[in-house]
Amino acid sequence: MLSFGIIIFAVNKAIDYYSFITIEKQMMEKADLSELSFREVLSQHRSSSGEPQTKEIVRLALEKLKASGKEVRIYDSSKQLLGLAVDGIIINDGKPLIFDKNIEKALSGSYAYTVTEDHLLYFATPIQDQFYENAYVYEFVEDISYFYAIMDQIRYILFAGAGGFIVLITLSSLWIARNTTKPIKQLLGAAQSFSRQEFRRVHLNRKDELGMLADGLDSMGRQLHDYIQYQKQFVSNVSHELKTPLAAIRGFSQYLVEGETENKELQKIYAHLLQESDRLTRLINELLLLSQFDKAGSNDLEVEKTEMNELIQQVATNMGAKAKDKGIEIMVSKVEGGSTDGGLTRVYADVNPMLMSHAIANLVDNAIKYSGNHSQIKVEMEHTPSEVVIRIRDQGIGIAGDELERVQERFYRAKNASTANGSGLGLSICKEIVERFNGYIDMESQIGEGTTVTIVLPRAETRG
Repeated sequence: MLSFGIIIFAVNKAIDYYSFITIEKQMMEKADLSELSFREVLSQHRSSSGEPQTKEIVRLALEKLKASGKEVRIYDSSKQLLGLAVDGIIINDGKPLIFDKNIEKALSGSYAYTVTEDHLLYFATPIQDQFYENAYVYEFVEDISYFYAIMDQIRYILFAGAGGFIVLITLSSLWIARNTTKPIKQLLGAAQSFSRQEFRRVHLNRKDELGMLADGLDSMGRQLHDYIQYQKQFVSNVSHELKTPLAAIRGFSQYLVEGETENKELQKIYAHLLQESDRLTRLINELLLLSQFDKAGSNDLEVEKTEMNELIQQVATNMGAKAKDKGIEIMVSKVEGGSTDGGLTRVYADVNPMLMSHAIANLVDNAIKYSGNHSQIKVEMEHTPSEVVIRIRDQGIGIAGDELERVQERFYRAKNASTANGSGLGLSICKEIVERFNGYIDMESQIGEGTTVTIVLPRAETRG
């Protein structure tokens, strides 16, 4: 706002400056013509001295110049008023407003003028005698109210035009920005969708560079979609093909372990073979589960309103035996407040109970695997009017800060995860499950202090 006021002030000053240059030039031309007329009177009545002759010169000069301004004055070299004419009439013994500085400056050989508040311009010019000395000062008064009226009109037209121009430029800029940023936002949205492996057609009905970019992005999206689908199908097919021979290998391994009772070394080998068979079987099962997610849309999963407190209690009970083998205690906190049933607060979420149980169990299983003996795992649940929050806290080995984001990627395992067996798919499967129900997973961890995994799900309405 301040800068706009400065601009207005500067424009006003510029208008005044250049306008006065114009009017000053006009007054100087008028003064030059009046000086010529005055000098003609002087040339006709030359005399070396004599008071009557001076009065006659002044009288004749006034007669000739009385109509050249609103007022006409003639002064001598001592700044005395010799003659005065007002509105074309010669006035004797008049006492007009006199600006001494104008007279002094004119006697020094320069033009001088003053503008009063009532828009009267007093313009003084020197008159030289035959000896080229400034013997007289001729001054005329000009009413320049018309000039200020014209300047006001010019300002009004200028500022009105500037305002209209600003409005036009603003509207044009908004139109250009809208027509430029809208397709850019569409392309950005498409790129963000591609990053989530959500491929859709990208098309802009334009033939410029943005249209070419949209066509290129659309082509890239189709190729990526085909490639990813081929990759997922390949993993699914391979997993299915491996499931049967792995079941046979595990069966034979189990038979060998149970049948070998004499040779301890062979028994260790057979036990290791059985363990690896189990690990590969879990890997194949996880790959098949991911394959099902890749093929199924969000609407293809069976979803029902599920009481989350009961679900968590059931998972904790199922995982209790595995935790007990390491002397680990699983502590489940109950939600406070709200309507209860059997001592448990009823908090609902729209999920698939089997898949959500699998996700929570997987996180609890990770906490057991990467925690030391005789530690604690806390499973806590909170709720707000719109969300269900589930936290699994352990006292395990922890995850480095730079790896927290990556551990949810498929097949990625933290650098310190070699202390327990795993495929690197567990967290990615949990992430897939939670996101299918419009939730998300957040992780916090410090090396040597433990990890907290938080599941946030939209809360469903409570049953009446």
